[in-house]
Amino acid sequence: MTARRTLATARRVLRQLGHDRRTIALLLLVPVLLLTLLYYVFDADRRAFDGIGASLLGVFPLITMFLVTSIATLRERTSGTLERLLAMPLGKADLILGYALAFGLLAVAQATLATGVAVWFLDLDFAGSPWLLLLVALLDAVLGTALGLFVSAFATTEFQVVQFMPALVFPQLLLCGLFAPRDSMQPVLEAVSNVLPMSYAVDGMTEVLHNTDVTGDFVRDVVVVAGSAALVLALGAVTLRRRTP
Repeated sequence: MTARRTLATARRVLRQLGHDRRTIALLLLVPVLLLTLLYYVFDADRRAFDGIGASLLGVFPLITMFLVTSIATLRERTSGTLERLLAMPLGKADLILGYALAFGLLAVAQATLATGVAVWFLDLDFAGSPWLLLLVALLDAVLGTALGLFVSAFATTEFQVVQFMPALVFPQLLLCGLFAPRDSMQPVLEAVSNVLPMSYAVDGMTEVLHNTDVTGDFVRDVVVVAGSAALVLALGAVTLRRRTP
């Protein structure tokens, strides 16, 4: 019965998203367009593109899924849809899993498209398997979905959702090792970066970039990102209230 309610919620969310094709198009195309732009920025230095492109392949899906999920879920909260759903015999876990499943399917499409373009059209050079790149990109997109669901509980307008980016996303972006090796940072900043999930997403992509086989560090990175997504989803379920703001 729980699985049926979860699937019903997911279908309803997907139907609503289907009415806004521009949002879906942007969701799928923005990471691809940004990666393509980056490819031409480093046109004279392909080795530099390979180094940063793999990391951004994980960062872009997280950011875009965070924005789309948080705004879409906020609209559900402020319109009273969530309040009506919670008045029905529908558990919080069923509801949050339904939303996560719906946006997770979009995350699969987004991560698959971005990874495919980077590998087969932009000739991203890496030592490992493209399936491992896809796995990390997908987990990053799911983490962005979970963060979006969680943040939507604390905002009353779409502008406030965007304001959460400097608080939750930008610090991770600056400290994840994308701009400087994490072990070269000031010790306090390095300690902070060690507890941020995006750091492990970038580390996972770096492992695939330089190693032909699955390493212990890669497994650790995947487990941390997946565990972070599961934890944030659980927190998102806790923030669901019977009365919307």
